[in-house]
Amino acid sequence: MSPSLISMIILTVLPIICTIVIAFTNYNIKTLNTGWKFVGLKNFADIITGPLKEIFLPVFGWTIVSTTIITFGGFFVGLIYALILSNKNMKESAIYKAFLVIPWALPATIVIISFTGLLNSQYGAINGILMNLHIIAEPIMWLTEPWAARTAIVLISIWLGFPYMMNVCIGALAAIPETYYEAASIDGATPVQKFFKITLPSLANTAFPLLIGSWSFNFGNFTAAYLLLGGGPVRPDSPFAGYTDVLGSAAYKMTIQFGRFDLGAALSIILFIIVGTIAFVQMKASGQFKEVD
Repeated sequence: MSPSLISMIILTVLPIICTIVIAFTNYNIKTLNTGWKFVGLKNFADIITGPLKEIFLPVFGWTIVSTTIITFGGFFVGLIYALILSNKNMKESAIYKAFLVIPWALPATIVIISFTGLLNSQYGAINGILMNLHIIAEPIMWLTEPWAARTAIVLISIWLGFPYMMNVCIGALAAIPETYYEAASIDGATPVQKFFKITLPSLANTAFPLLIGSWSFNFGNFTAAYLLLGGGPVRPDSPFAGYTDVLGSAAYKMTIQFGRFDLGAALSIILFIIVGTIAFVQMKASGQFKEVD
């Protein structure tokens, strides 16, 4: 076998097989030395309809909501900047592009940890700027109040993700023939009509697969939720998941912090099924599987 195939088997295939096997057992930190056994679908039942249902459903709902807002928010912010920077009369657009791509170039881990200090309610720079501008009268408890924490995670994720969307949209906009806009101008179309009748439809073939891939990535990505707040603020009714936890971070914490490898593996499989199903349905509905002559 080739080295690449061996690496794929060791780093991809074997972990997947182990995860599937563990999901159907009671393998956890308590049974690690005393012996574990197969329990069938019990772990899945505990998560979906059993004692963990009260936590799974809110976390699942927040994962869907946050993923959708982050994906489409990043796309529309990137599209707005792409439209502005695609203006041929803007001679200094290359300078602006260089500055706007900085969030994408910086390591996400370092950026998110830095935001922990910036969002501090007592000495954080963000609250200080907002209060000096008289936008808020009192400090916002970004790190302790559930909805403020969720808002912070969404905004940080959009800020980290929009440069990628911007670059893709700039390339897609450059591929739209100028004759389309010239013909629309002759017909008396307004800028808004040109945007909805020419720009958006022309971006659809490029943007839709991108949005599906980005949505799938964001659904399983828990970097911001875990590094910024560790999934907190803490829910009073569960130690497994906080108010900002998504399914990915809940599975990680359940495995690493609490030693429930069985539940973590089951939750990972549920996460895979959800992402795969939604991505397949979206791709099928958009006609991405159709053969092109």
